[in-house]
Amino acid sequence: MNRIITALVLAAAPILSFAATTPARPTIEQLAAFPEYSSFTLSPDGKHVAALLARGEDRVIAVWRSDALDQAPTIIGTQKMKFSAVSFIKNDLLAVNLWQPYDLRLDRVTKTFISKLVITDLKGEKWNDPLPLPRAASRDEQLAQARTSPTVLDSLPNDPDHILVVNNVGSESGDVYKVNVRTFKSERIQRSEENVSGYVTDAAGNLRARLKLDVDGQGAFVAAEFRNPATGNWEEHFRSHVKNRDVTSLIGFAEDPNTAFILSNEGRDKAVILEYDIPSRTRKEVLFEHKFFDAADVIVNRFRDAPDRALGKLIGVVYQGPRGDDVQWTDPAMRALDAGLRQALRIPQQDVELVDPATGQRVEVRYPAERDYTIIGRTPDLSTVLIRVDGPSTPPEYHLFHNGSLSLLARAYPKLDARALGTTALVHYKARDGLDIPAFLTRPNPELCGPGPWPAVVHPHGGPWARDSMSFDESMWTPMLASRCMAVLRPQFRGSQGWGRKLWLAGDQEWGQKMQDDKDDGARWLIDQGIAQRGRIAMFGFSYGGYAAFAASVRPHDLYKCSIAGAGVSDIDRIWARFYMNPFFRQAQAHTVKGLSPLSLAAETKIPLMVFHGDRDQTVPLEQSEWFVDKAKSAGRPVEFHVIADYGHGPAWTREIFATQLRLIDDYLREGCGGKGL
Repeated sequence: MNRIITALVLAAAPILSFAATTPARPTIEQLAAFPEYSSFTLSPDGKHVAALLARGEDRVIAVWRSDALDQAPTIIGTQKMKFSAVSFIKNDLLAVNLWQPYDLRLDRVTKTFISKLVITDLKGEKWNDPLPLPRAASRDEQLAQARTSPTVLDSLPNDPDHILVVNNVGSESGDVYKVNVRTFKSERIQRSEENVSGYVTDAAGNLRARLKLDVDGQGAFVAAEFRNPATGNWEEHFRSHVKNRDVTSLIGFAEDPNTAFILSNEGRDKAVILEYDIPSRTRKEVLFEHKFFDAADVIVNRFRDAPDRALGKLIGVVYQGPRGDDVQWTDPAMRALDAGLRQALRIPQQDVELVDPATGQRVEVRYPAERDYTIIGRTPDLSTVLIRVDGPSTPPEYHLFHNGSLSLLARAYPKLDARALGTTALVHYKARDGLDIPAFLTRPNPELCGPGPWPAVVHPHGGPWARDSMSFDESMWTPMLASRCMAVLRPQFRGSQGWGRKLWLAGDQEWGQKMQDDKDDGARWLIDQGIAQRGRIAMFGFSYGGYAAFAASVRPHDLYKCSIAGAGVSDIDRIWARFYMNPFFRQAQAHTVKGLSPLSLAAETKIPLMVFHGDRDQTVPLEQSEWFVDKAKSAGRPVEFHVIADYGHGPAWTREIFATQLRLIDDYLREGCGGKGL
């Protein structure tokens, strides 16, 4: 492995530099463009690399030989649907995700999108569904088949001809099939049962466990069942009641067939990873625990022919650190590779302070806050490794380590001047009740924007059971705002996940109340720290963040000059009545969603507001914005409203739709916001 490290250092890729002395502010068109290259994937044998290549409004699949990267790739196109992702499923086969708008016509027209998964060869000559479905027996079944794709449960990396697929439609929904990807003949290996929600395979691809949803005297629960190897029967080992949010989940199997890995936060503030002895039904010692972040997953060896690593051997653990998917390698070969990659890629380390919201404990650590790398593909012997590098102000770039050499494959956004995107740091501030709130603060580049304080935007995430990270924000909201000389604060307000139980549960029944106080306290902190200009702060959010923007417009305060609500919830009672149709979702979240319903105060908005919403949004219906805007406008309040055609609750269907959304935000903060901009 020392030879690999030396080769990596010698082959380090040059750092991109712009000739201009002043950072170049990106245009809306540059921000809205597809990444020039994306969705890079490596074949299991390391002989081929594939990616999506942007061609204006469309994207094609490009396939290269790893030992001939200087030669033109094979190009695979599509005429009807659009490519959204590509990945190798076998050495010579690609799994391709496609999507398109879809008008569902039943008793009324519902505007939505459909996604499909298909498998093709490296030339795009043959296309097959991963699981051929029987001929639809009715119009409803035909519609269901059109809108639903099977799920690949396991690509079976040690089997060149088969994959495991779960059917998701019809009377056989939930059944598991072993599919021959050469003939596309399938064999059902597991008939699903009532309330089964999914299966878990071991490193060898065997069905070893499943999750079952049911209700008992204590409420709805998720049970983990293991297959008894002697009888073949499924036997329950443990269950988690969703209302308690004591989560115990199965995340993998070890090289010892009698040992599983479980993730649990029972009796703890932070989720930990433990070993579980299946025959004795015993939880063993804690395998991994982080004092400041929730543990998340395990990485095990999936290859039979990996040198010095048994099938199922634990090689790394994942935790929800500042980047959200931080890895701690446990395998010596992976640790040596990690050291070499960090040196070759010139990954800098900075002093970062961590604060535990549960205890207030503080510690300073060395951390790659500016940018870091992720391994997105590797061969069993580590001779070929596909790498993504990105950071808050570093657009993604892709590198290939192959036979001792490290090559820069592509930059996703080569026309973006990263210097214009500011710098981001993990910070912490005190809420008014003393709770420590983590946040990501992006400061504009003083060379472009002058010294602070600057105008600022408080930018809460969606969810709210979600979180932000220090990866590159490909929504382009934060990069755009920072390049327009605005400081951006992304508070990890109470109700956010990944930072431990105390912060997560502190958001229960505090919608628009303490959850909103956390955002306002972040705005005051920006002023106190000399980062934001008093009277020049806005709030902008999307989805739950849009709810927070609605709430900011009706709550009494003197913090915000204006607010922007994207696809926001305005009536919390009606939105959750729509989702709480099953007991699991209802008992997990229904009791937590209480507090301020902005619609009730829409006629009393305190600040100017801009609202935008897509007409194909099936997550937060368009009517949620329409109700608020109609009520506010009827009362003569200053509200702008923009309905974006063919926009859903996520990626934009066209680059023009993406640009429209960004331009609305940019124009409002530059010229509107109550007059003369922010």
